[in-house]
Amino acid sequence: MSLSDSETSNGGGASEYKPFRHISRDRLLYEMLTSAKSGDSKAWKVLIMDKVTVKVMSHSCKMADITDQEVSLVEDLFRRRQPLPSLDAVYFIQPSKENVVMFLSDMSGREPLYKKAFIFFSSPIPKELVNHIKCDTSVLPRIGALREMNLEYFPIDSQGFITDQETALQELYGNIDNTRRFNACLNNMAIRIATVFASLKELPNVWYRAAKDSDESTPTPNHELVPTKLADAVWDMVSKYKSTIPNFPQSETCDLLIVDRSIDQIAPVIHEWTYDAMCHDLLNMDGNKYIHEIPSKTGGQPESKEVLLEEHDTVWLELRHTHIADASERLHEKFTNFVSKNKAAQIQQSGRDGSELSTRDLQKMVQALPQYTEQVEKISLHVEIAGKINKIIRDTDLRELGQLEQDLVFGDAAAKDVISFLRTKQNTTPEYKLRLLMIYASVYPEKFEGDKATKLMQLAKLSPDDMKVISNMQLLAGSSKKKAVSSGFSLKFSNQKTTQAARKDRTNDEEETWSLFRFYPVIEEVIENLSKGELPKSDYACKNEPTIPVVKNSTRTNTRTQTAPAPTTAPHSMRSRRTANWARSRTSDDGYSSDSTLKNMSSDFKKMGKRIFVFIIGGATRSELRVCHKLTTKLRREVILGTTSMDDPPQHLTKLKLLCDSNIALDGLGI
Repeated sequence: MSLSDSETSNGGGASEYKPFRHISRDRLLYEMLTSAKSGDSKAWKVLIMDKVTVKVMSHSCKMADITDQEVSLVEDLFRRRQPLPSLDAVYFIQPSKENVVMFLSDMSGREPLYKKAFIFFSSPIPKELVNHIKCDTSVLPRIGALREMNLEYFPIDSQGFITDQETALQELYGNIDNTRRFNACLNNMAIRIATVFASLKELPNVWYRAAKDSDESTPTPNHELVPTKLADAVWDMVSKYKSTIPNFPQSETCDLLIVDRSIDQIAPVIHEWTYDAMCHDLLNMDGNKYIHEIPSKTGGQPESKEVLLEEHDTVWLELRHTHIADASERLHEKFTNFVSKNKAAQIQQSGRDGSELSTRDLQKMVQALPQYTEQVEKISLHVEIAGKINKIIRDTDLRELGQLEQDLVFGDAAAKDVISFLRTKQNTTPEYKLRLLMIYASVYPEKFEGDKATKLMQLAKLSPDDMKVISNMQLLAGSSKKKAVSSGFSLKFSNQKTTQAARKDRTNDEEETWSLFRFYPVIEEVIENLSKGELPKSDYACKNEPTIPVVKNSTRTNTRTQTAPAPTTAPHSMRSRRTANWARSRTSDDGYSSDSTLKNMSSDFKKMGKRIFVFIIGGATRSELRVCHKLTTKLRREVILGTTSMDDPPQHLTKLKLLCDSNIALDGLGI
């Protein structure tokens, strides 16, 4: 049975549950590559992709996975290629006119490049392009398959994907009157989101953050309608799958919530203190690539080695969502335990103490070396990374800044604290001061009215160009009318006085032992409210809201009753400012173990609730991805985060600064 016919996506009859990213990988390898066979051809085949589908493939599969499926060569559709008339070709391409024309030129005429062609389109193909292919009678007998794969998204995590649209914030929210770019961006986004549900065979209830009602004299600005328009487009595409994809669900099986970046303008800029976020914020990484130096085997200069900090690294998988101090402690313990248990490490240590190594010692050391080398490299890599991060924290006095940021968010700091910091900490980098002012502006918008913003700019020694970021936050926030988020706070700019805190302290809700670990993104409460069926109707709407009431004793929905209702009291900070507590209990449950939850889920998947998908237009943060892992364990529902791009703070600042600039290409953001 091909994966397209299975029920692994919604649990109906599934023998084994597979996480989101694994389903994407298996579809590409088995439903596409393995199925592309013809009886009279050699086993090996050629894989041909365009610039988008090659990224789709690389986000889900390794080169070794592809070659295991008898692919001998991977080619670019638009590069000159050598004829291989004895081999079949698999085309994994977007359904565009130029791609179809290129395919036809390969396979038409007396001497086609390949014996047979198996064509898989990444998204639905227009009828006119199908007719264009049918018109070429010389090509038709050479086509082994012509199918829609409906897979045009980019998995970045076991519970996350992007649509790879770095310029979405500018094209949809910038002060640019370019309808063509707006529509093209939104349409591509909807197509790629829809293919997620095609792959997983899920039919969602499509929730979205609704625009506020406006009077006739002031129509709702276009950019405030973006979530509404995207919800319309996604539902239109996904609902068509009911009649075009075999065994696609005919009734809703999951929830999709669409919001935009304006829902939380603090999360992208506040210092997040987890190991994952610190790596991407403080170190000069290229995506998930980290370059570190290793001793030269010849005794010369240290060599540079590129490593990927991803889920195949078990140490990374364990530590990524832990506080940096906790990660450092665990790494020290790991290294100590490893040395105490590994013979090679013990013998090497004794050699350093001055005693000579016997022949028997050397023999034991050689036997233990393979494991020793691998483990030492893995642990020492993360020891090096954590050491670099901790040095940056000390050198930049980041703990004090981080404390002030969180105190602002939770109402434990006031304007005088920000002004005092800017006056006394002159050596703080411009980026850090700008990020502090962005948090300050979200909590105290009235402090940026009139010439107050100019005075703050002068105090912080920032340029007018830097301060464009603050004004563009206001543009992204949209209407001056107060638009509440689910937590009861407004992150919008308005003329009204706001409560001087942007989050409720959740100490009573969850055990919290790190003072620099209490920040949480708004999306956490929104997801919990969605799971409980308590999204405020004034802020959220649903394209196809279910009419059947929730049955609280149902196996699939009983998790809705497990979360306590959100506090209804006014926002109020429940603690005074404190110094950082860097001594976490070793027995505390951090609540982020969704990876192990998903691994052990196959046996009791039917007891899990429906999947929750959250899509954030305009970029998401590491903290928001962390929350999805955390809530998967807490709610017993797999929570998957989608977004246009995964942005670290420097990238977000750059995009905000360029929000209203025309003709700006953000490819490979130079930060």
